[in-house]
Amino acid sequence: MTDHDARIRRIVVVGGGSAGWMAAATLATYLGRGASIRLVESEEIGIVGVGEASVPHLKTFNGDVLGIDEAEFVVGTQGTFKLGIEFRDWGRIGDRYMHGFGRIGRSMGPLPFHQFWLKRFLAGRAPDIGAYTLQTVAAPLGRFMPSPPDAPPGSPLADVAYAYHFDAGRYARFLRTLAEHRGAARTEGRIVDVVRRSGDGFVEAVLLDSGERIEGELFIDCSGFRALLIGQALGTPYVDWRHWLPCDRAMAVPSANIGSLTPYTRATARPAGWQWRIPLQHRTGNGYVYASDHLSDDEAAATLLSHLDGEALAEPRPLRFTTGMRSEFWRANVVALGLASGFMEPLESTSIYLVQSGLQRLLGLFPERDFDPQLARRYNAETTFECERIRDFLVLHYHATERDDSPFWSHCRTMPVPEALQETIAMFRRDGRYFRQGDDFFALPSWVQVMLGQRIVPAGYHPIVDEMPETNLAAFVDRMREDVARAVEAMPSHQQFIDRHCRAPAP
Repeated sequence: MTDHDARIRRIVVVGGGSAGWMAAATLATYLGRGASIRLVESEEIGIVGVGEASVPHLKTFNGDVLGIDEAEFVVGTQGTFKLGIEFRDWGRIGDRYMHGFGRIGRSMGPLPFHQFWLKRFLAGRAPDIGAYTLQTVAAPLGRFMPSPPDAPPGSPLADVAYAYHFDAGRYARFLRTLAEHRGAARTEGRIVDVVRRSGDGFVEAVLLDSGERIEGELFIDCSGFRALLIGQALGTPYVDWRHWLPCDRAMAVPSANIGSLTPYTRATARPAGWQWRIPLQHRTGNGYVYASDHLSDDEAAATLLSHLDGEALAEPRPLRFTTGMRSEFWRANVVALGLASGFMEPLESTSIYLVQSGLQRLLGLFPERDFDPQLARRYNAETTFECERIRDFLVLHYHATERDDSPFWSHCRTMPVPEALQETIAMFRRDGRYFRQGDDFFALPSWVQVMLGQRIVPAGYHPIVDEMPETNLAAFVDRMREDVARAVEAMPSHQQFIDRHCRAPAP
């Protein structure tokens, strides 16, 4: 039985933005009756506020964890829906493929669908893998709908996986309202000092420029790249991954919307990195992620502005970062989330997910005031594994290329990569096999779509496929394609769906 005197009663969240308010809202929802939740942020510091695309897990976080109504969230954040990411010019200039959410086809027995498809594809009797996933067919056609309640079991419409595009600043404000309603308190102020306990070095309090001292038992560091607690106060080392992920800058600019809203993010490879395009209801988010060794800031801004769909609505804003992670995410009585914990560049929209994942892991391993070190060790081990596997998936995008048209791409193509990634590529190249490692965030459909999309075509297929008679194999693969095409035909356009269910007023 828990000793109530041992419970943590005072939690301080340092920093706002999406990460800070996700933390405050979650902790207030699940611990609010037994603990005070206090968030400290300074209006003058501001937030990065660029990340405007997510993965499907945000739907679970908003709905199941926080109980947020989906339409209310989409309206409140000027949001749109996302079925996946379109990659342009990554394998070769002119290439285009979708990394769609959701399953590829339907597995049969012990084998995933793509193994059956491979035999047909290598014989020249099947189109690209994209024809067998609802999202990858629907997205380029501009169609979207969630699963209707009456979708028959087994139909591609029975399980439509999707994510969101949204305004990160509006999401933070949306969550602030929810968190404060559930008991979290906000304090305006800039932290000028961190007070540590003698003996164990735990953080005891933060001091504000106003002179106020805010004490706590557990501190959540959401102070962005400054990492005030985990980095500056506790000196937790940063693990630098630039030798694998060389991009270290971004230019971001909003532009006016042109045409109907597309239900996907676009990532277009450029000579020294890549450009994102994220459609929101009130504007389009754009950015150029690049390596400063290969491109100047002025050249990056000019390239970005010359490739916008609509008129730029502001001057390009520069961001500097180092891709990597903290050697520990939980140290002493500080847990770091968001940019304070590390940075995965936005290529696969994992930043918001890593905050969500960290919060859910923290709730599962929530300490008492004695801070059993085993809890922190488990938290750090699982978070490290998650980050390293996401890292490998991002490295795959850069390394699996045939481009040699710029020094940047020649470097990426020829650079040594992590051993686990080398093994994954080699196994897939041989006969299309992919095995998920533990709770790797990206599952088989993601790895298969990106490897195929970037020209890692297996030489063969799984031997068990030959046990299926050829006529049955052809019928199975063809029927899957027809089922997907029929399901997509039944979907309204993305714009129609938004207009009908969650149109946001013009800001």
